This record gives sequence, C-alpha cells and structure tokens, in this order.
Amino acid sequence: MESVQLGQRIRAFRKLKGFTQQELAGRSGISLAVLGAIERGNRHVEDQILIKISDCLGISLQELKLE
Repeated sequence: MESVQLGQRIRAFRKLKGFTQQELAGRSGISLAVLGAIERGNRHVEDQILIKISDCLGISLQELKLE
C-alpha cells in the first residue's frame, strides 16, 4: 500500500475513534513526530508499528492496510 494512502487511512480511523495525534502516539508507544510523518505519507511504516497502531485503534492490521 502506498504510504500516502496508508497515512490517510490511519488519520481517518484515528479521527473516527476521537483520538488526537498525541493520544494515539502515546497509546501506541511511538513518537508524535513519527506518527505525524506516517499520516502525511512521509515515512515508510514497518508492520510492527502498524500492529501497535491498529491495536490502539481497535481494528485489524488487514483492515488498516485494506488487505
């Protein structure tokens, strides 16, 4: 999946759950700067980070990545 599309999906799910970037970053154990870069599509994301994000959002990794 393209980084920009993935970042847009993460942002959409985050907003749907009512989290700020800071809240999601803190809950998932990643830095706010990294989450911001991911959402903007400026950073490739390893599956281990995506798993943390999807767990915090209460969705599956497959749902997040549209697999």
